[in-house]
Amino acid sequence: MTVSQRVQVERFGAFKRALKERGLKSTSQRDDIARVLFASEDHLSVEDLYNQAKKVNPRVGYATVYRTVRLLRDSGLAAERHFDDREARFENAAEKRHHDHLICERCGRIVEFADPEIEKLQQLIARRLDFVISRHKMELYGVCGDCRTGSHARRSERRDARTY
Repeated sequence: MTVSQRVQVERFGAFKRALKERGLKSTSQRDDIARVLFASEDHLSVEDLYNQAKKVNPRVGYATVYRTVRLLRDSGLAAERHFDDREARFENAAEKRHHDHLICERCGRIVEFADPEIEKLQQLIARRLDFVISRHKMELYGVCGDCRTGSHARRSERRDARTY
């Protein structure tokens, strides 16, 4: 079993515990929705999650996706993000590692990155201004290299790319 598969199994176990703690039943639809999210490296909208889960289990419904994603978010297993389009997107919260985002305004590509120099600079500025940072998010908007050169795939084909 790979590390990624092991993490997915651990996350699924945590999901089952979250259901039990809330007195909710484990159903094949909920399980499939959770598995799709845990296997993904993308920032999925509810519609994306619905479409992917529907391929696995045709009985999955929108209402179940909404309720399940809320449970995943509330139990810390999914992180909810809102970018410029204001649509809620969810990412697997398996790694509690902080990261920031570059978002292409043309194709919608989302690139994750982490840079220790940026983090140090933020702390330096906060100290200089006598401010204690409790949390932050950085989203940088612009146009990706593929869109600038015209070599990009259609948005639906490449909505989200995970890069460090």
